[in-house]
Amino acid sequence: TGERPFTCGQCEKSVSRSSTLAEHLRTHTGEKPYACPVCARAFSRSSTLTEHRRTHTGETPYACPECGKTFGRTSNLVKHLRTHTGEKPYG
Repeated sequence: TGERPFTCGQCEKSVSRSSTLAEHLRTHTGEKPYACPVCARAFSRSSTLTEHRRTHTGETPYACPECGKTFGRTSNLVKHLRTHTGEKPYG
């Protein structure tokens, strides 16, 4: 429905879920409660830690449907897909 009942008291950003607001508040506090058990690097979001851990494990769960090349992060797959389409969003 597009409702955003949770508002940040610091910057007025509004979000739809309380958990999203809690995550957003860390951008103001600098809190990084999710630490990598391998290298101790810390992150503000658990999903970022999950992606980071793949740098240690070598896991690459995202595969290109065109050529089969695999990636540890969805963002890297999206960038790679442009090599097949020729899309240049910034140029």
